[in-house]
Amino acid sequence: MRKYPLSPSPEETPDSHRARRGPRSRVSRFAARVGMTLTLAAGLTGGVVAPAQAANPYERGPAPTEQSVTALRGYFDTDTESVSSLVSGFGGGTIYYPTDTSEGTFGGVVVAPGYTASESSMSWLGHRIASQGFVVFTIDTNTRYDQPDSRGRQIEAALDYLADDSDVSNRVDGDRMAVMGHSMGGGGTLAAASDRPELRAAIPLTPWHLQKDWDDVEVPTMIIGAENDSIASVRSHSIPFYESLDGDLERAYLELDGASHFAPNMSNTPIARYSISWLKRFVDEDQRYEQFLCPPPDTGFFSDFSDYRDSCPHIT
Repeated sequence: MRKYPLSPSPEETPDSHRARRGPRSRVSRFAARVGMTLTLAAGLTGGVVAPAQAANPYERGPAPTEQSVTALRGYFDTDTESVSSLVSGFGGGTIYYPTDTSEGTFGGVVVAPGYTASESSMSWLGHRIASQGFVVFTIDTNTRYDQPDSRGRQIEAALDYLADDSDVSNRVDGDRMAVMGHSMGGGGTLAAASDRPELRAAIPLTPWHLQKDWDDVEVPTMIIGAENDSIASVRSHSIPFYESLDGDLERAYLELDGASHFAPNMSNTPIARYSISWLKRFVDEDQRYEQFLCPPPDTGFFSDFSDYRDSCPHIT
């Protein structure tokens, strides 16, 4: 099998800060080398060489717009495949996938629910993200009471199943996988990212976990918290999680203004917009989506966000 990578803790209120710039992606480094070669060629020959961009083999779909990243459906038509609860390692679920394969394979995304919840609580993300050019797997856990580390192991089992054993594995690029999850599923998302550094992106949604230090995570991580979360308070969970991430890691913290712990359980345009942009930027290495992440959005009055922290810029 391929391996990819309730007492609250003391409250913390760390100051916002920006991480140092992360390393270039392979695509941007290649583009830079191509540009340098063309410049040298022009100087040696005295001719004029038009600038060229290296094609990104992972780009899927047309150039994005504000309308496209906030739409209920993206460029690709999608379909679903049910996975039996008898599958080994997790509780089954639903796979959402693009029906068009003319552009090649797609990155895979496994999404886990929170404590006592089923995969249906995350189903709104299925078609919405898949139609942007991903294969999305919303899973059920073995029991509704599984703790975060158990959910993390089940997320990993679902990653392997999606890439290697599912009926749509031929559509999935097993080297470009990502994880998402709500509440204890968000804690499981962090655990899976810690265990599998080869993952391309992680998005914990109002995450809950007793462990507060995640400095060993090497996966670009966007944590989405909710200002009025009374179950996984951002001061005890999301913010300490974010601040514990390595300063050289590509990371972001998005706090939904006035939202509750259960904001990720229903259609939410800010969550979708930033999740799609993060997945596109790091799973697909698609720099066209950088515009939706950097510079960070405004916070406060008349904003969707009460706090936003980011390691911008992602492109160096």
